[in-house]
Amino acid sequence: MPRPRTKEDLMIAAKENYDKLNVLIAKLSDEELNTPFDFSSDEKKKEAHWKRDKNLRDILIHLYEWHQLLLNWVDTNLKGVAKPFIPAPYNWKTYGDMNVEFWKKHQNTSLEDAKEMFQKSYKDILELAERFTNEELFSKDVYKWVGGSVLGSYFVSTTSSHYDWAMKKLKAHQKNCKKK
Repeated sequence: MPRPRTKEDLMIAAKENYDKLNVLIAKLSDEELNTPFDFSSDEKKKEAHWKRDKNLRDILIHLYEWHQLLLNWVDTNLKGVAKPFIPAPYNWKTYGDMNVEFWKKHQNTSLEDAKEMFQKSYKDILELAERFTNEELFSKDVYKWVGGSVLGSYFVSTTSSHYDWAMKKLKAHQKNCKKK
């Protein structure tokens, strides 16, 4: 599916990828759930997240925390308080460090809690998206605080695109488990 450019496409893509992700999660075997992620033997997997996340909980928490970024950013800016999407002291060049902090913060969060947090934040994101018109989401210059982009692109990035990322990672882990 191409990157959504309308509210309808955004909602469909978010729901479809959320459902696909949950189906994949439901089909994970005990071995896949209990084996720590290890992508060190794949030279193509160089990005920091391949080393950072060690299990399903870590992935769900990452998705949850990015949902929170969007929810807080939109809420704060709609109230008239200018705030960047990536909170200080981080920025788009250092957001990897922020992701590591999210990871550290949740090392004692259970998988069950992570699932519940992710499910609730997903519903919150969809409810927030529903409040906006197609034009508000996908027209430029509607909200000054969005910068040169469109609000909808942030919703796409924190939902359907991020769920794709999660599925790719889980499938790579499944493949690794089969090799053993």
